Amino acid sequence: MTSHRVPFDGRFSIRDFPTDPPDGTPSKEELEQELAALVDQLDQLQQRLFADERFAVLAVFQAMDAAGKDSTIRKVFSGVNPAGFRVHAFGRPSELELRHDFLARIGQRLPERGKIGIFNRSHYEEVLVVRVHPEYLAAQHLPDVDPKRIWSERFESIRSFEQHLARNGTAIVKFWLNVSRKEQKKRFIERIEKDDKNWKFRLGDLDDRERWDDYQAAYEVALRETSREWAPWYAIPADDKAYMRAAVARVMVETIMALDPQFPKLAAAQRRELQEGLKRLQGE
Repeated sequence: MTSHRVPFDGRFSIRDFPTDPPDGTPSKEELEQELAALVDQLDQLQQRLFADERFAVLAVFQAMDAAGKDSTIRKVFSGVNPAGFRVHAFGRPSELELRHDFLARIGQRLPERGKIGIFNRSHYEEVLVVRVHPEYLAAQHLPDVDPKRIWSERFESIRSFEQHLARNGTAIVKFWLNVSRKEQKKRFIERIEKDDKNWKFRLGDLDDRERWDDYQAAYEVALRETSREWAPWYAIPADDKAYMRAAVARVMVETIMALDPQFPKLAAAQRRELQEGLKRLQGE
C-alpha cells in the first residue's frame, strides 16, 4: 500500500492524495470478500503477536468528522481476540490531563508487547484541533508560549516520542481517512435523516466544517512533519467505505507481517513436560 503512504521527505501535499479509490478498484462485493480474508489473516497474525510477546502494534486513526473512523475500526478488527486488542478514543483532555504535557495521557494508553492498540484520535489533536483553535492553549497553562515555535516544537516532540516507541518494539502505523467535503455533507445529512444515525450528529460538527480549509492545512503540515520510516502515515481515500476498510486492513496485515512474529519455540525441558502431561492425561 505504498501508493497511499505519505512520503518521508516532507513533500506531502493533500492535492496528490485523492479521496476517491484509484482507477480499476474492484467492486464493492469483491472488496468485502477481500476484507473478510484480511480480517481472518489479521486474526492469525494477532495470535502470533500475542504469543511472541516481543512487539506491540499501535494504529492511530485521525480524520474529519463522518470520515468513518469508528466503523472502519469495528470492521477491520472484528475478528481479533479482545484479549490482545484495545481501543481508546481520546476526547477533550480533563483538568488533570491539562496539568501534564500533551503526550502524558498518550503514554498511559500505549499497548503492551504482544498486543494491538488503537487510538481513535490521539496526540495529533494537539497539532490539529488546537492549531485551528489556538485559544485552547490557554487552558494548558504553558510557560512562555511562542506562537512561532510551538507547532514545530510539538512536531519535534511527536517525532522523538514515536521514534522512542519504535526503538523499543512498538510498530506504529497512522491512518488519515481522507474524506471529501462533498461526501462529508452527504453523511451528515444521512445522520440527520436516519433515526438510527441521529445520535451521531451534533451541531458543533458544522462549526468544524466551516473551518474545513483550516483543518486541511493543519493536516497537511502534520502529516508532512511526522510521516517517518518508523511511524508512517497513510492517506486513505475515504469517500468509498468498502475500499477504505480493505485498504486499512491491508496495511495492518503488511505491518504485522513485517514484524514476523513467531510462536515461541519450546526448550527440551518444556517438550518433556508436554510428553509427561500427555501420558498422565492418557492414563486417566
